[in-house]
Amino acid sequence: MNKTTQTMQQPMPDYTAIKHKQQIAWSAGDYGRVGVTLQISGEQLCEAMDLHAGQSVLDVAGGNGNVTLAAARRFCKVISTDYVPALLAHSEQRAQAEGLAIEYQQADAEALPFADNSFDNVVSTFGVMFAPDQTSASSELIRVCRAGGKIGLANWTPTGFIGQVFKTIGQYVSPPPGINSPAAWGTMQFLQQHLGLQSSSLHMELRQFVFRYQSPQHWLDLFTTYYGPMLKAYEVLDEETGEKLSRDLLNLIDQFNTAEDGTMVAPSEYLEVVATKKKVTG
Repeated sequence: MNKTTQTMQQPMPDYTAIKHKQQIAWSAGDYGRVGVTLQISGEQLCEAMDLHAGQSVLDVAGGNGNVTLAAARRFCKVISTDYVPALLAHSEQRAQAEGLAIEYQQADAEALPFADNSFDNVVSTFGVMFAPDQTSASSELIRVCRAGGKIGLANWTPTGFIGQVFKTIGQYVSPPPGINSPAAWGTMQFLQQHLGLQSSSLHMELRQFVFRYQSPQHWLDLFTTYYGPMLKAYEVLDEETGEKLSRDLLNLIDQFNTAEDGTMVAPSEYLEVVATKKKVTG
């Protein structure tokens, strides 16, 4: 059997098993302690999309609800989805505290339980990019958005701080075989390929989210305690290897940190995307 035949016969990734492990990881720790710091990105995305009061909005892989709440604050009709119930519960607590009317529904980003052309706007901030079957996830975003509606995304880039955090962790804990990096969603090539043909316009802009913490060690302590995927990565490493990963992450922070007073001020590049779905002609 030649190498070409072997490659062609490689089995497809077991997306169900991968998503089960992801659910466990995202349920670990307390993502809300990290997620709420990203609120500004949800607000910015809503402005970039020019949301209007009364429009329908679906948040896919909405997590603890940053763009969900931002859209609801603009008096949109919002449904927020995620496949981790604990994250939706945290988002709902935030909504109740602000008196916002939001509908919550557990859902898989790769198989959304909504009819075609259901929403004026479909959004996701640092969420759908983690779906393992990227082709299915991107197709679902397009399918449930009405013709002429908008798809808005915020995705970490491969070269930015968080993209490099993913890469560093991947050197210690290998991702499942056959799975593309989540940071692919932060590249113009990927988005042109997966959204471009179905869009009448595709606007992409590089932005910066700045991680501000008491110190690099403070960031590391919080992420290893509350950020589920990182928490789970450390759990499979022995103490010596875990310490080495920590040193590599602290060295990475040093490369991005602009603070000179011992604190952490680390800009992290992300790609903001606003696509308008093509209208049906003829």
